[in-house]
Amino acid sequence: MRNSYAGAIAVVAGVLLLSALVAAQNTQNTAPKSPWRYYPADRAVGDGGPAPKRDLSGTWAGPSSGSGAPRQKGETVPPLTDLGQQLFARNKPLGKYSPGGTNDPHSRYCDPFGFPQNMTQEIRGLTITTTPTRTFVLLQYMDLWREIWTDGRTLPAKVGGRDKDALDPKYNGYSIGRWEDDYTFVVETTGLVPETWATKSGYPHSVDAHVVERFHRSTHNDLSLAITMTDPKMYTAPFNMGEVYFRWIPNQQLDDFTCIPSEQQLYLKEMGDPAGSDPNEQNPQGSRGGRGRGGRP
Repeated sequence: MRNSYAGAIAVVAGVLLLSALVAAQNTQNTAPKSPWRYYPADRAVGDGGPAPKRDLSGTWAGPSSGSGAPRQKGETVPPLTDLGQQLFARNKPLGKYSPGGTNDPHSRYCDPFGFPQNMTQEIRGLTITTTPTRTFVLLQYMDLWREIWTDGRTLPAKVGGRDKDALDPKYNGYSIGRWEDDYTFVVETTGLVPETWATKSGYPHSVDAHVVERFHRSTHNDLSLAITMTDPKMYTAPFNMGEVYFRWIPNQQLDDFTCIPSEQQLYLKEMGDPAGSDPNEQNPQGSRGGRGRGGRP
């Protein structure tokens, strides 16, 4: 009799505990959401209807956001010139050489990715906004922005070198944009800082590289970005750099996400460099290995 009574008490206690957990979860799920926070689970549903004409404005979730944006298509293997092959051979990407062996300036020092890599790497989200003469692309990772002129100007003819009329190269280069049709915005960019890598794989580019981006909004909730680079100094044919896909963010919020140099150097000192590098063994963490970003190693 005593055992049956004790068993009944245990069953009742278990039911009460389960009920309490369910109630707490329901309370948490129904709690008011802060307008200052980004909730990845709040995803755009369906296509949202037709895309508005000549309008990319809004906040978009990228393939690394956790919001259900489709995975991006990677770059094709480009045909390198002799100079391109020489420079490519010098670069040691993180995915192959690990944090202890890479010479990627971003992985080692949090140096800027530079364009076009910042449009294909760490794409968690971006916001696009327009004025009558410019379009701005605000990138979540590293909290940076790009400026695309739409006032009819042409790309600069001279960037880099010793000519007194030449402009200085820039991490994001010099960009102009135009609407090809009601749903496709084409951006051309040149004048890139040549020390940056074009891709996380270590492919190089020169200051004369010419990059074409095609932003295509197929529905209200779907945006794609295809990137091609032409650089005769480095490649014998245009370099197809892949395609990135974005989904509309209903609450228009982005997280803060960056690479912090002090955290990066501490990680490399205590873990990355002591671990060493084996280039014959693929780094299982890939591009995520050991970079401190906003407290996330």
